Amino acid sequence: MTARFLAVYETPADPGAFDRHYRQVHIPLLRRLPGLRRYTVSRDVTALHGEPYYLVAELDWDTMAEVRAAFASPEGRATADDAARLQELAPVRRMIFTAEDAR
Repeated sequence: MTARFLAVYETPADPGAFDRHYRQVHIPLLRRLPGLRRYTVSRDVTALHGEPYYLVAELDWDTMAEVRAAFASPEGRATADDAARLQELAPVRRMIFTAEDAR
């Protein structure tokens, strides 16, 4: 089982400013989240219906308890504060869920 945090960003008004901030500020914060097992960033995601998404970030932990602990930590609070800044640059939808391997 994997606990996953997913952030889906719409196209920012200023893609250059968004990309710089995401690379230079947000990714270094993400990397410090306690217990983070893996993260991926996908760009120019094509939606089956509607507009394409600009960026999708997936962050994985082993359990929901680890997700909660990560975001309750000082590193997690700093990441959440920065996420609020990113939301000023591009609309975002966030969700947390568990994923099971369907073998």
